[in-house]
Amino acid sequence: MRSGSPDASPEAANALARAADAGIHCLAIPTPFQVGIVNTYLIEDDPLTLLDSGPNSGTALDALETALEQHGHRVEDLGLIVVSHQHMDHLGLVSILARRSGAEVAALDLLAPWAARYDDGMQADDAFANSVMTEHGIPEDIRLALLAVSQSYRNWGASATVTRPLTAGSQLRLRDRTLRVLHRPGHSPSDTIFHDVERRIVLGADHLIKHISSNPLISRPLEAPLDGEPPPERPHALETYLASLRATRAMDGVDLILPGHGDPVIDHVTLIDERFRMHDRRAEKIHRLLDDGPLTAFEIAQALWGTVAVTQAYLTLSEVLGHADLLVADGRVVVQREDGVVKLAAAP
Repeated sequence: MRSGSPDASPEAANALARAADAGIHCLAIPTPFQVGIVNTYLIEDDPLTLLDSGPNSGTALDALETALEQHGHRVEDLGLIVVSHQHMDHLGLVSILARRSGAEVAALDLLAPWAARYDDGMQADDAFANSVMTEHGIPEDIRLALLAVSQSYRNWGASATVTRPLTAGSQLRLRDRTLRVLHRPGHSPSDTIFHDVERRIVLGADHLIKHISSNPLISRPLEAPLDGEPPPERPHALETYLASLRATRAMDGVDLILPGHGDPVIDHVTLIDERFRMHDRRAEKIHRLLDDGPLTAFEIAQALWGTVAVTQAYLTLSEVLGHADLLVADGRVVVQREDGVVKLAAAP
């Protein structure tokens, strides 16, 4: 069972029991977001370690405290808090927990400046998102509405001081285990997974989720300055994410991936292969939509998802542009510009 959630399926329960036998306990924390529960993980070691925190809310903090108590601990017992990536459902409570416990905070070194200036980072991210939406044909009224929603969500996150920056490929050593630190960008620029090689377990956060495809959101690069104009080049998030999936697929010594949402992943190779096929199918569908002439990415999103392309415009825009990048790389789609707006066209 997960602490703080209903019983899992038999397969998931067995996987969670195996993780618990290895000293890794899944703590289910509620979020206000559509994704629902976020899985955080308590690692019984020295120091007592928590991977991810849940969002910055009293409800989440109460749930976390209750889950810790079920394992005989308090917030004040934590000695290390590890952050998997920058999204607020994983980062939100880190500062409060660190202040109460005195725990060190470990995260990818690239994330540290952004985490320390969370409000500035979110402001820069919104400015970047607005520039991408403008370039790809999303009308101003929709952009303004989405930016207002983003601003209303900001308090679910908070700044955090990273006291133990981690480099990709390094090792995070606890008393009884060593975790390989592996950067897997795509879902976000900072996505990091942690491989317990001895126990053949990966703490995967949102890199690979069983019941839904992790969204490769187009995000402002972490190395871009927080002040000033948005970076001129748009990252190719889906191409980056697929490269990360290929790296994970090729890993040895993995029997179990513990994700940031949903049930454990037992057979990651099969799931990754299905994700590859899904993205191939979506790219083909987008390519067929261009048979009748050039379209903006927003127009393609509307054709695929209707009103969802308005209410979740940046998510669906990221989906379309990610697959368009694959088609451009294959020489099947070309990019055209009209009055500052990008259109996609089938290659002649």
